[in-house]
Amino acid sequence: MRIVIERIRLWSSQQFDQLLQKNSPEWKWLAEKPAPLPVLNRSLWRGAVPAVNFYSLLFLSGAIATLGLLANSAATIIGAMIIAPLMGPIIAIAYSVSMGNRLLLRRAGFTLFTGIVLTVAIAIIITWLVGLQNLGSEVMARVRPTLIDLGVALAAGGAGAFAKSRKSIADALPGVAIAVALVPPLSVIGIGVARASAEVTIGASLLFLTNLIGIIFSGAIVFLWQQYGSITRAKPGLTLTVLLLLLLGLPLGLSLQNLLIREQVYNTVWSIVHTKTLTFANSDVQKLTVTVQKNMLVVNLEVTAPANSISLKQIKEVQKLLQQELEKPVNFKVRVIPANEFEAPPELND
Repeated sequence: MRIVIERIRLWSSQQFDQLLQKNSPEWKWLAEKPAPLPVLNRSLWRGAVPAVNFYSLLFLSGAIATLGLLANSAATIIGAMIIAPLMGPIIAIAYSVSMGNRLLLRRAGFTLFTGIVLTVAIAIIITWLVGLQNLGSEVMARVRPTLIDLGVALAAGGAGAFAKSRKSIADALPGVAIAVALVPPLSVIGIGVARASAEVTIGASLLFLTNLIGIIFSGAIVFLWQQYGSITRAKPGLTLTVLLLLLLGLPLGLSLQNLLIREQVYNTVWSIVHTKTLTFANSDVQKLTVTVQKNMLVVNLEVTAPANSISLKQIKEVQKLLQQELEKPVNFKVRVIPANEFEAPPELND
């Protein structure tokens, strides 16, 4: 690990120096070095302190995120991401890993832990008060994380650490917060606890841990690349984060595989319904969902069609076709909503 990082850092430094030498009259003024160590230290310590401002912003962010999730409003959830201050202590943890700074690690860890508890508690209380029973798509989108989410977290962590060390691009931090979405998963955990839903609680917890570990790992690597700290000091923390990433990779990989299977099945079913059978020729598809079980696929189809236009025999024929195409047992459930047409012709006055 140390040799790889040193070689990458040496190569990038040499390439950048050569580029500056070739274009020094035009580009020399564009060169920018990382922030001095004392300046970055003070900035990260401020972000890791459990201050009133931190908890006030987190309280408001958690409330906005929870209400946005319950209302199924993507715009409201994005607003909560922008004002959420959780990136501060998390980036501080990444920095403490690269520097081997245990004091900063404890301070940032305490701030992060109390912030997590506060956000989840707010979500539980608001969910109880609102009393909505049905969970929208914004909530369910955060209970099935995949390796794609881990990739986003790794990229966001690197971007956050780089932006924190460069004063001229500090404005990028709100964009990083939006990309990785730290508060909404915590709010979903609270919603799951309030609704006593193990699926929602566990899925959202996995997403938050994925974001957290991914940011810490890539953030620490970026700090090391910029010569903050050393591999020797960072080795224990990096080893732990790598082990955690490997453990998270198992469920995330399975989730991604299921997602790809569902996507394939969805496209196949859609194609069969619209082009390869006449059973649903006179119907409008209202809803199509695919669930992957152990040795079987469950396909739920909801259509609007004229009364008595679809029979059980036709459904079984479509099921056989699906099993032939997908080469797997398919439990095919169809809900037909009768469509009644009425026409009121104009009355002609003699």
